[in-house]
Amino acid sequence: MKKVRWGILSTAKIAQKSLIPAFERAQNAVVAGIASGSGKAEEIAAQFNIEKSYTSYEDMLQDPEIDAVYIPLPNHLHKKWTLEAANHGKHVLCEKPASLTADETKEMVEYCREKNVKFMEAFMYQFHPQHERVREIIKSGEIGEVKFMRASFSFSLAQWEGNIKTDPEKGGGSLYDVGCYAIHAIRNITGAEPVEVHVHANMDPDYRVDTSAFGYMQMENGVHAHFDCSFDMAFRAEYEVIGTAGQIKVPRAFRPDNHEGEGLIIVQTETGTREERIVADIYREEVEHISQVILEDGVPSYTGENAIQNMRVIEACYESIHSGKIIKLV
Repeated sequence: MKKVRWGILSTAKIAQKSLIPAFERAQNAVVAGIASGSGKAEEIAAQFNIEKSYTSYEDMLQDPEIDAVYIPLPNHLHKKWTLEAANHGKHVLCEKPASLTADETKEMVEYCREKNVKFMEAFMYQFHPQHERVREIIKSGEIGEVKFMRASFSFSLAQWEGNIKTDPEKGGGSLYDVGCYAIHAIRNITGAEPVEVHVHANMDPDYRVDTSAFGYMQMENGVHAHFDCSFDMAFRAEYEVIGTAGQIKVPRAFRPDNHEGEGLIIVQTETGTREERIVADIYREEVEHISQVILEDGVPSYTGENAIQNMRVIEACYESIHSGKIIKLV
């Protein structure tokens, strides 16, 4: 099978822990090179048996043997290196959030399209089939008409000092880091866009980032939604959907990989409670999807327009945090 030759821009922990192993498991992709300005690329290349290492990102992008790049850089660098990659004819898988604003994301998507390269924001959770199963259950009418959805993603951040997650200049904050998942899930599962948002946050006076955020969204289809995200609460990565006749709980929504890939769906109705378990390798699924899109000159299931819209909602949430007002998106 033909394989897409990927380059990794940086030796970020997520690349080492999750993505490089996923590329190794993938049938249609291979990591052909890794680049780092810190001098660690050669060490990581040896560790993962990667053929090439580069001392600069530019050197990798100039290599004709690299077809595509994965960008796990700090949020504020996503736009710069996506544009640079596209300029060198490299396809792009870019970590979430795609950038810091909807306009930046739009520029990235349009430039990649202009340069005839594929772009996808790396929301890996959505490639787990448990979410499609949730949509099937909703469509079946088993829980009645959906009225409300809640999504939560929180964890206790161990290291604050010197962490990019707590640096406002680098796109730090809980909303950018994990709130983006909750917002994406609400849009993804309800199949609707918010028409207004109202968000409150705890802002750290020293780090000047939101350590927690609590939001309300009214969706265009009448569904009401709440989300919360945090750096200083117990680990949760879940959502639930409430209908007129029952509810669906997904307690492993965003990190089923913590449970060896096993997703869990709990359906509760008047007739009783049942559990459905589905196993999948979300990082491999993500890698194989975008690689197949590249090989077949197709369109990612998660489009650039969808990524732009997710950033538009995140922007509105930050506007609400800073103004204290309800922000309308239409």
